[in-house]
Amino acid sequence: MEWAQTISDAVEYIEDHITEDITINDIAKHVCISPFYFQKGFSLLCGLTVMEYIRSRRLALAGNELSSAGAKVIDVALKYGYDSPDSFTRAFTRFHGTTPSMVQKKGTMLKSFAPLKIKLTLEGGYIMDYRITQKSSFTVIGSSKSFRYEEAKTEIPRFWAEHYAAGRGEHVCGMFGINIDEQMGGKAGDEFEYLIADVYNPSMDIPEGFVTKTIPAFTWAVFPCRGAMPDSLQDVNTKIFSEWLPALKDYEFAAGYCIEMYDDACKYPKGTSDENYYSEIWIPVKKK
Repeated sequence: MEWAQTISDAVEYIEDHITEDITINDIAKHVCISPFYFQKGFSLLCGLTVMEYIRSRRLALAGNELSSAGAKVIDVALKYGYDSPDSFTRAFTRFHGTTPSMVQKKGTMLKSFAPLKIKLTLEGGYIMDYRITQKSSFTVIGSSKSFRYEEAKTEIPRFWAEHYAAGRGEHVCGMFGINIDEQMGGKAGDEFEYLIADVYNPSMDIPEGFVTKTIPAFTWAVFPCRGAMPDSLQDVNTKIFSEWLPALKDYEFAAGYCIEMYDDACKYPKGTSDENYYSEIWIPVKKK
């Protein structure tokens, strides 16, 4: 899987349909990858979500059009997907720092946002540890919540904070962080289930507000991460998509699961901030 080419094709598709009601599902289908992994890979490699990119491109183009003579705010708003001048004005002002009506006056400063250009660079040359292992199905117990892909980066840490603040850590300490998108994008391709979870002990009662979930048997690619959180995990995640996957010849994604396993923080002098803190990323794979 050539991720540079995949993202380049996706950007070209977005540019060709920038004024249409395109969805992440449409884009992922065009580049022949599930929305689940397309969104994850795009965000890690590009530094922003797919929809953030689309919004920024639309608002940049809208600014260019309004700065030219004769363009009407309502026409530009509708062209770039806004239902009303008010919602367009709010988004436009957040992006450009000025209102659409002010842009129509000469000399107003605008922000540019050019299309992504994918450049191939010679990287790698280091050893990336991983192992391919078979795991039987297992059941977890945890707190479950659905998230939009676009909001997950900020909302999931808040979910963890709320979990512990509510005393739920007494029942589930949080051995796993589990992303589940069984349809790998589903109909809309914009939501997934996330669990703060531990291995389930069938002899124990399930406390109110918790759920159990069986993780199917898979072949997993397991990536060890050593270092302070969250940087160690983020670094390995980025390398999975930028280095490991493009070089992979025998395997491909098998299902819409991604598991992060966290070691007991009490074992380390600085907890999860310790330079030796250990965690893992698990991705289900199958033979090509």
